[in-house]
Amino acid sequence: MSNQTAEAAKLAINHNGPKRTPPRLLQVVKTECISPHMQRITLSGDAIKDFPEDRNGAHIKVFLPLAHQDKPVLPTLGPKGIIWPPKEEKPITRTYSVRKYRREKEELEVDFVLHGHDSPASGWALKAKPGDFLGIAGPGGPDPLLAPADWHIIAGDMTALPAISALLEELPEYTSGHVFIEVTDESERQPLATRSVMEIHWLYRGNLTAGRSTLQLDAIKQVDKPENIEAVSAWVAGENNAVVNIRNYLKAKYGLTRKNLYAVPYWRDGFDEEGYHEDRHKVMDEEY
Repeated sequence: MSNQTAEAAKLAINHNGPKRTPPRLLQVVKTECISPHMQRITLSGDAIKDFPEDRNGAHIKVFLPLAHQDKPVLPTLGPKGIIWPPKEEKPITRTYSVRKYRREKEELEVDFVLHGHDSPASGWALKAKPGDFLGIAGPGGPDPLLAPADWHIIAGDMTALPAISALLEELPEYTSGHVFIEVTDESERQPLATRSVMEIHWLYRGNLTAGRSTLQLDAIKQVDKPENIEAVSAWVAGENNAVVNIRNYLKAKYGLTRKNLYAVPYWRDGFDEEGYHEDRHKVMDEEY
């Protein structure tokens, strides 16, 4: 292919592909305690009006204000990609999931796991009140979240619970398989709405640290796909060690690949997002 032809193809892809949306500056309209360590923040504002209504559970980037700011200074989209503000104004960035977008109210719900005031996102969520500003970008991630199949395995810890909750709400009534959700104790259990016939298993870790827990993998090993099932898919997210171990087991057990196994570590026990960022993407980029 000539350089001119390659450039023309690139322009055609850029022209016909989905248009990137600049980051949005939104405001808190409501906060709600969902469980002892989960806070729901409802956001709205003029910038939310064209948010897609079919991406519940998808990833978004959250931009948090710095200590001296009342609102974050958001990056912008330039002709060559993202343009970040200067270091002294650059927002703290974290990855979250769309819990639910309500088009009729133009409201976006984001659930924050609470683990103290010292964490930037948790600390912000604990203090958030109506009128506070937050930036978001996205949504992104796989579409659909769960690859089509005859039988499914869904697994995750509390950080994955918002996406799992959204995913279950969207599954059709004939969907079968198993859902494994690991939390510290029964107080963190949430009601889950679904039309599907997925079997939901709550797993309680207690005082065991997330990085050392094998509860999800042990439970997954106890189930086998029915004999009449051919196609299997899986969705796994949460703490790094759990995700990698579950991914490796499902690859070996059912021959799953990236086409039918979504396995992404959201965090790693003992690391903050900045410290884990590079290792996280190594796991995400592995071919299988």
